[in-house]
Amino acid sequence: MLDPRKGENVMTNAAREPDRATGTEEVLTKRRLNRALLARQHLLRRADLSALEAIEHLVGLQAQAPNPPYIGLWARLNGFQPDDLGRLIKGRQAVRIVLMRGTIHLVSARDCLQMRPLTQPVLDRWLSGLANKSLGCVDRAELAEAGRALVEERPLSFSELGAALGSRWPDHDPHALGDAIRAMVPLVQVPPRGIWGASGQAKHTSAESWLGRPLDADASLETLVVRYLRAFGPATVMDVQTWSGLTGLRSVLETLRPRLATFRDEHGNELFDVPDAPRPDADTPAPVRFIGEFDNMLLSYADRSRILPEAYRSQVFTVNGIIRSTFLVDGFVRGLWTTERKRGVATLIVKPFEPLGPADLQALTEEGERLLEFSAPDAAVREIRFEA
Repeated sequence: MLDPRKGENVMTNAAREPDRATGTEEVLTKRRLNRALLARQHLLRRADLSALEAIEHLVGLQAQAPNPPYIGLWARLNGFQPDDLGRLIKGRQAVRIVLMRGTIHLVSARDCLQMRPLTQPVLDRWLSGLANKSLGCVDRAELAEAGRALVEERPLSFSELGAALGSRWPDHDPHALGDAIRAMVPLVQVPPRGIWGASGQAKHTSAESWLGRPLDADASLETLVVRYLRAFGPATVMDVQTWSGLTGLRSVLETLRPRLATFRDEHGNELFDVPDAPRPDADTPAPVRFIGEFDNMLLSYADRSRILPEAYRSQVFTVNGIIRSTFLVDGFVRGLWTTERKRGVATLIVKPFEPLGPADLQALTEEGERLLEFSAPDAAVREIRFEA
């Protein structure tokens, strides 16, 4: 069976060795980087992987809202259905937990236990700022122990957790007390949160309690960086740091350098990559794709221009932190999409940033029909509307 941690070795171009006489390295154009990203994200063609294999290959999916991971997997996998992921969450094989960049990600149970210790420095930085403003002289170890005991007794929302902690530390903001536990204790969101079609307040318990296993004390940062490269590379040091939220990763990549291939981008920046990962030609055809909110492709690079033209960034990234749903034409973000339901009618609203040709509009219509069939199978009427 394919090991999702090694990725799919398809459409692979052998890495060009540096010219020993001149020291030069192959330059990867923006379109080459785009096609490499799409190949590794299974967006050049849908993959025949299970949902769990895909989640691990992608090193998780950002999951601030419940539904985007379902859209992300639908866009990448053949035959994916919502219950494929719902069963994993209810069966404790996949969990929603704060990880990279201090944001909620959907990951496998195995990755939860390995990645949570590795991303602790991100949460430590955030906690340090919170402590300076709101926690004062509260003993952190005592607070963490009290918070863990509460959520392991029964899953709690942050408001419930804060209220319970506030009875013990009445002179402190209960919201800050609850937020601090998120940084100190690995909290997973329990179902029905994150289940397609279900509703429920986000309630939390510890990962160790939910999964019945301890965190992995021997998790390897080098392994995590290589997995990022398999899913997102080629990448600069700053790209890896942007994806993870961690700092000081140059030393990790220098340690890995003998195992990696190196390239340059069009600006001369050094790119690291796994030698056998796919790097398709720049003219490789890329089908239209609908991408959900908060998709990691848009958040995992210091330079996002390999997928998101800078001219459109302000329309995708909102001032209140929402990353809108987008669609790709020829591999790049070319507009936004939303859906609405009214009286049995499901409508996909497609908003291009620029005029599109008839062939692209037809391809978006056909893919949009598939999206509506997936997301609104019970609708009496499904329609697509293009707006300027």
